[in-house]
Amino acid sequence: MIIVMVSVKTLLDITLTQKTNMNEMLLESYKASERIQNIKIEELEKGVNHLNNTLFIERNSLSWRITYPLRILKRIVRKNLTSKREINHIIKQIYRIYKSDGVVVLYKKIVKKFSKKEIFKISNKNEKIYLSNINEKYLEILEPHILIIAELSLRQCAKYRVGQKKEALESLGWTVSVVDWRDKKDSLSLLQVCTQVVFYRTPAFNSVKDLIIEAKRLGLSPWWEVDDLIFSREYYLENNNLITLSKREREEVLWGAELFKECLTLCERGIASTHQLANVMRSMGLADVRTIENSFDKNTLLIADSIIKGTIRSDHDENEIRIVYGSGTKTHDADFKIAAQGLVNAMLADHRITLHVVGELTLPVECDVVRSRITCIPECDYATYMQILSNADITIAPLEKSIFNDCKSNIKFLEGAVFSIPIVCSPVDAFKRIIQQGENGFLAHTEHEWTQTILWLAQSSALRCKVGKSAQKFALNFYHQDTITQRQVLPVFGLPNSEKKDDFSILSVNIYFSPNSFGGATFVAEEMANYFSQQKKIKFSVFTSRPEIREREQVGVRYQVGTSAIMAVETDSAPYSGYLAGLDNPRITENFRVWLKAVKPNVVHFHSIIGLGVGLTRACMENYIPYVITLHDAWWLCERNYMVNGQGKFCGQRKIDLTQCQICMPKSKHLKERAQLMQIALDNAALLLAPSESHRQLYIDNGVSPEKIVVNKNGFVWPRKNRPARKATQPLRFGYVSGEEIVKGYNLLREVFEKIDGYDWELMLVDNKKNLGIESLFTGGWKTKGRVKILPAYTQETMDDFYNTIDVLVFPSQCKESYGLSVREALARDVWVIATNGGGQVEDIVDGENGTIIAANGTSIELEKAVLDLLKNTDKFINYKNNYKYKLTTFKRQAEALEVFLRQSAYSHQYGTLHVAHAWQGELSLSCSV
Repeated sequence: MIIVMVSVKTLLDITLTQKTNMNEMLLESYKASERIQNIKIEELEKGVNHLNNTLFIERNSLSWRITYPLRILKRIVRKNLTSKREINHIIKQIYRIYKSDGVVVLYKKIVKKFSKKEIFKISNKNEKIYLSNINEKYLEILEPHILIIAELSLRQCAKYRVGQKKEALESLGWTVSVVDWRDKKDSLSLLQVCTQVVFYRTPAFNSVKDLIIEAKRLGLSPWWEVDDLIFSREYYLENNNLITLSKREREEVLWGAELFKECLTLCERGIASTHQLANVMRSMGLADVRTIENSFDKNTLLIADSIIKGTIRSDHDENEIRIVYGSGTKTHDADFKIAAQGLVNAMLADHRITLHVVGELTLPVECDVVRSRITCIPECDYATYMQILSNADITIAPLEKSIFNDCKSNIKFLEGAVFSIPIVCSPVDAFKRIIQQGENGFLAHTEHEWTQTILWLAQSSALRCKVGKSAQKFALNFYHQDTITQRQVLPVFGLPNSEKKDDFSILSVNIYFSPNSFGGATFVAEEMANYFSQQKKIKFSVFTSRPEIREREQVGVRYQVGTSAIMAVETDSAPYSGYLAGLDNPRITENFRVWLKAVKPNVVHFHSIIGLGVGLTRACMENYIPYVITLHDAWWLCERNYMVNGQGKFCGQRKIDLTQCQICMPKSKHLKERAQLMQIALDNAALLLAPSESHRQLYIDNGVSPEKIVVNKNGFVWPRKNRPARKATQPLRFGYVSGEEIVKGYNLLREVFEKIDGYDWELMLVDNKKNLGIESLFTGGWKTKGRVKILPAYTQETMDDFYNTIDVLVFPSQCKESYGLSVREALARDVWVIATNGGGQVEDIVDGENGTIIAANGTSIELEKAVLDLLKNTDKFINYKNNYKYKLTTFKRQAEALEVFLRQSAYSHQYGTLHVAHAWQGELSLSCSV
């Protein structure tokens, strides 16, 4: 080991080279992924055509209906329907099951294959856990993110209340997402990763209520925001503008008021655009109400600036005094009448005055006498409206006196002020708060005041200039977005929380996770989660799969187990998806990208991702996030995971030969692309972990550099209960926990125990799918002299109870196991193990001392001999102890080693694959192996 000095420039060059290489590999991965997606589409199209043909035949063929039972039975034998198989082969398979297991088991297998009830049981059983409430303190693990679920169809409202809010919050450092409240799916998805949520102008339809309920479940305290008094039926009825609406429109508005009120009440916190609106909210029982006023956003100022620089008032006579009124909608008819007569009087007194109305408005009869000087302009976009307004000499904002209008904002003042245009307006609350009479604007109460004020302004360009400039100065000082942000937005939302910015963030990925626990890999992943969640200065999160949940299809769901934040997605269960579904799934990858941004990990640990897809590694590469892969089983090398052939037996390959694989799987067109995807994923991993030396050597034999792969042995749950002494009169008790697959040796186990005669024994079979609501083991057809019992999968709490009821664990796997968790669990509890040779399962077995090692040759001869040898020597188990337990790995030791590997991988990735030793005066002292 030597120390070398590397300049910061050199380090940056190294990093740049790495990124360039990674981008090139990403491109190749994208290409391979695209080809796989095309194959998947092709298979789906074939499936659709097959279903269409099947439907046609079914409706038009008597023979199809007659042979229907045979096809049902065929699917018992094979999950994938292969219509080219001869019917006599199907009958032979049916006869074999019937002969070996009997009618009862045959019936149960039919039910198992076709009953959907079990699938629904899974969902219903775990749904409460997935949808249980999460304490708000666990929001700390997420990156600061504000979600605005909004009414976006009202353009002006969306601009001032949504666009401005987003801009202001982003200037404070927040990540902000905006979604229309009608898009429930996107709203649900974004709720999972936000830390605050605002519902703007949303009605309490069932879909919105569901979103509010979900927000509260996730530990969020939602705000309900509005910029009009639309949530009070009582105050709405005082608004005379309702008279201009049809009966049906009035009923809809008043019905909507009740929905808005309910939504406000459900959210329990309110944000108002004006102080008076906030007061009304408080009067309705809300304790926490804040005011955030409208302001000048960047877009408004840019539009105004470009208009001012380019404006030449050549479109009307120099002697014209133009008044511009922005109506917006026809609901302003009653408001306009407040100023109509005074305005007409002024126009009659000064023939230079013209009126330009933008938007819908029904002119009252009073205006008929000056109709020739009134121009009505249809509703237009904001930039066009501002262009029209910029050519005004005066702008007006007449509003009827009512609580409803007192709650309105002063937007019209701001819009005129940006162009130095003086305003005449009604004395409602928002205008009274800011207008200094004759200084920066005018308030007009009566007809006479409207007439007189307009005439004063029309007759004095100096007064118009003075008041307009004063209005502009006041507005830019008090209503610039930066000012409103600091004065009103910041106190409501605060700054993004950076308390845990320096914590080391780990994201673990495993196909299953509590409560949907299944298999040894999940056991290990959950224990690693327990360890990391208890460490100070570590943020730990999980990405996993889940069963189907009602109304959550295709949506990630955040839930909590202990202190771990977990995102769970539904995996593909589409027909004809086959192996391709879990290989590279764009939908799951997109969910993963969202979760990556939400937890911002320093490193990602891919523990077991079969079913989630290799696209997850690509998402890390896209974001230059280092990842470590634990190589469970052979999924990264073999389509079938355990390297088994079509008959479910170990294929015997050591170095994978794709030509052999293609013979094994002739219909698979994607094996080359699959291998390319996997190779790129492995090459770009910061580190590869193998649970055993045997498994490490398998990957080295298949091209992985020995320096890139290390052993990180799995831990397991050590005994918490003392093992009871075995009685001499007890039968010898065997246990089997590996499932019904041929590659696990289930058929050999049955063959052996059906032969044994003349000995006292018991066999406990663990059905590891029972906890998922699926029955997979059936012993009704077994013909044995001893007792065979089926048990559900044990948990960490019941593990001791299970192993204390057996003396020997039988592990007759016919493949090279990556580890063999149950073997270690048994060895730690003084249980003898019979295990096949060749993989990680035997690395902690000393043959003849704590177990029996047999050959994995596909026959039952050695297994039978091993079982009989033990049955002949049962006395050895009276006081048997495993003297080699001290060599076994604990979860704590595994986790501590894993933490070192993950930290090294993160720092190596950050500092150009070299390990930082010291930093001083702009140079880095780095250590590297030479």
